[in-house]
Amino acid sequence: MRTLERTRADLAAFLRARRERLSPADAGLPSGGRRRTPGLRREEVAALAGVGLTWYTWLEQGRDIGVSAAFLENLARALKLDAAERRHLFLLAHERPPAEPGKTWCELPPLVARLMHDLPHAAFVLNLRWDVLGYNALADAMFAFGSHAPGRRNLLWMLFTDALLRERVHDWEAQAPLMLSSFRRDFARATQEADIHELVDELRQVSPEFKAWWRKHDVHAPCSGVRTLAMDGRAEPYEHTSLTIDEDRHLRLVVYARQPDAAQGGRK
Repeated sequence: MRTLERTRADLAAFLRARRERLSPADAGLPSGGRRRTPGLRREEVAALAGVGLTWYTWLEQGRDIGVSAAFLENLARALKLDAAERRHLFLLAHERPPAEPGKTWCELPPLVARLMHDLPHAAFVLNLRWDVLGYNALADAMFAFGSHAPGRRNLLWMLFTDALLRERVHDWEAQAPLMLSSFRRDFARATQEADIHELVDELRQVSPEFKAWWRKHDVHAPCSGVRTLAMDGRAEPYEHTSLTIDEDRHLRLVVYARQPDAAQGGRK
């Protein structure tokens, strides 16, 4: 529990504004006829949040009381706050916002797509499920994304089922489990999403290596480093890194750039 200080007035005004914008229908409540003031009543918000009316009233009046993270979470749900509003509520109440659940369904922002195509290096965008949402020509030449139907254009699926990618990733037996351990962290963020479980279940059935390595629960691989790829009959080292491109950390831009000082045919 933390006592509010300088932000009490802002927190009170924020709660009133968010309460007043909600209609009873928005909250799944009967309208009860005409209302003298817009939005929900304080007692309705208190009931939806599972707290006493007096406690919520004091909070909305800006009184010096303490609030817990659990209470704020319930209040955010009752007021139907979006992710940005939820973070704002927690910051006003001097609490660290809990992590947002990861989402696998995302759209590639048009500006990011333009920037990706302008890059002089191979680049592609992944969501938490590792679906390839977009890629430039250099990445297509490197990983042959375009040869896969959109529903199968998934980097993890390709890593374990695509013979071309298996040959392209030098020392696949060592690199594939490292990449899988990186994916597991994204899996943990989006574990409530059904489609990510479907991907894992299907890979268990079609790939003995995936099935064996998935049981190990390794999560130690970084999302950057050097990976050697077999390109044009030569093993060439590429530096790779991942850049978060959305505020909620659901999308990453992955870039592969050949090491400028690497000897031709070099190995990792």
